[in-house]
Amino acid sequence: MAHDHHHAHDLSDANLGGSALAPAARTLIGAGLVAVAVGAWLGYRSGDAAHFARHWLVAMMFGLAICLGATFFVVVQHLTRAGWSVAVRRPAEALMQNLRWAWVLFLPVAWMGWNGSLDTLFPWANLDELAKVAPAEAQLVANKSGYLNQRFFFVRAAIYFVAWAGIAAFFWRASVRQDRTGDPAISAACRKWSGPAMIVFGLSITFAAFDWMMSLSPAWFSTMFGVYFFAACATCGISVITLLTLRLQDQFGRLRGIVSPEHFQDLGKMLFAFGIVFWAYIAFSQFMLIWYGNLPEETAWYLPRQVGGWLWLSWALLLGHFAIPFVFLISRWTKRIRATLTFGCAWMLLFGLIDLYYLVMPHIPHDLGEFTTYGEFAAKHAGDAPHLLDPSFLAMTLGVLMLVLGGALRALSGQSLLAVRDPSLRESLAFENM
Repeated sequence: MAHDHHHAHDLSDANLGGSALAPAARTLIGAGLVAVAVGAWLGYRSGDAAHFARHWLVAMMFGLAICLGATFFVVVQHLTRAGWSVAVRRPAEALMQNLRWAWVLFLPVAWMGWNGSLDTLFPWANLDELAKVAPAEAQLVANKSGYLNQRFFFVRAAIYFVAWAGIAAFFWRASVRQDRTGDPAISAACRKWSGPAMIVFGLSITFAAFDWMMSLSPAWFSTMFGVYFFAACATCGISVITLLTLRLQDQFGRLRGIVSPEHFQDLGKMLFAFGIVFWAYIAFSQFMLIWYGNLPEETAWYLPRQVGGWLWLSWALLLGHFAIPFVFLISRWTKRIRATLTFGCAWMLLFGLIDLYYLVMPHIPHDLGEFTTYGEFAAKHAGDAPHLLDPSFLAMTLGVLMLVLGGALRALSGQSLLAVRDPSLRESLAFENM
């Protein structure tokens, strides 16, 4: 259902130019760097290197999830020839631009590899040490050493970052070039390359999830883990695209009358589909198959997440990432009213972060084999608990979020906030939900 009211939209530079965003971008980037530095200093002072390293890993994966989620959004719009999304695509493209510098977030991990302390984070990096505390696990992990070795680990990391930066640069340059030339062939080229880009995207985030999160417990594996991380990316990415677009309208007075409740409703639908329903399907499927199989080498991953304070976090994820937002966002109206959509996206972004924390932080304890019953294990580890309010973790995570938002505003500050000469823009501006 579309009506041609293209003439009613003000597409002047005054409305769409991003030049006013530069001061906000500088402020966010500066504040982000300070927050990361303060968080790193607090973590270093704590003296618990393993805990500090995992906290940084969560913050890094959170920043990457937002940018990779935005990349998925951009690529899937070209892949499906979607017209409705042209009005909201530029903020997503700007978030995707952070992948050009995202390798910087990985430097602390690279430094650990360089100074020989990578086993602080990844047990497979020092098999001799692992053999002392868990000989059976060390034997199993030794069989994976063709894949889990430091040199290949860092080569793969370089491949992921190059692939992500390449995809981000290609779609951004094409979009900005079309603003200048108006050449419809650019849209055709984006559609043509979106298929290969999606394949590269899917493979790279799957193996990155295996390398940086699943290999924290190197004896354990799940073939669904890559899809689980994709759900986390979609949750964080679509939430931030929506929040950024709302901010551009409210704080900067941009895109008003261009991005309408119709577009926000569709962004809300995508968040509902990928961040709530798809995430619940993946998380439950992984859990159910492992619970049903009841094999010790598989259940070992879930056991530490079901004792002490971690049990409460598991329940919080079930309610906060699925049940509550499902009821809240299922209505058409909560997706169209700015206040409720803002709350819903902020809520989902928070639980996207908690989900990543849940994937990374718990250690599989080496005394697992000593227990004959779950009750014995739970009693011994009843004191285990998440530290979500750790000042170091909060500062680093907030810092990474500010860097991502600042980077996006910096990319937008030199450009129009709308793909003004995209052939599908007229369709997007006239878009109405059925």
